[in-house]
Amino acid sequence: MQLIIAAALAVVSALAEFTIVPYLQIGDAALQPVLIFGAIWTVVGGFEGGMVWAFVGGLALDALSQRPLGSSAFSLLIAMGVAFLVGGGLRRARIAAPIVATAAASLVYTVLLLLVTSLLGGASMPDGSTHIVIPTAIYSTVAAAIVGPLAVAAVMRRRDAQRVDW
Repeated sequence: MQLIIAAALAVVSALAEFTIVPYLQIGDAALQPVLIFGAIWTVVGGFEGGMVWAFVGGLALDALSQRPLGSSAFSLLIAMGVAFLVGGGLRRARIAAPIVATAAASLVYTVLLLLVTSLLGGASMPDGSTHIVIPTAIYSTVAAAIVGPLAVAAVMRRRDAQRVDW
């Protein structure tokens, strides 16, 4: 059931990325809700849910943006793997884990998406396209700093409520 919910929310966040997010752009920095919520889901919910989120959300992004099919999915799968590794290394700092994982995943995702899209599209990378990587990573990290600790607290509260108190 958790994987179905991850897939459905990935599609919803992909729709939000093309409807609401263009109005939230700050300079060259664009918000990436599929990446942000996917990285948080990967750290908090586990590897399998993160991979489902990345694949389904990536295919939805590709279909909506008319990118080469699979470019966003591939980039998100690699980025969620990075988020899982970084988040797994920060298990002791549960509150900070989704924030740091999102920062690392955002850098990987943005660079990889630029590279894969230019390679599959048959064109070279546009001049000046790499200047959006750092602002986008910072914007995504700030958004993860708002949502990530709330997700961690909700999951920890749910896990504590399911324990039997003798």
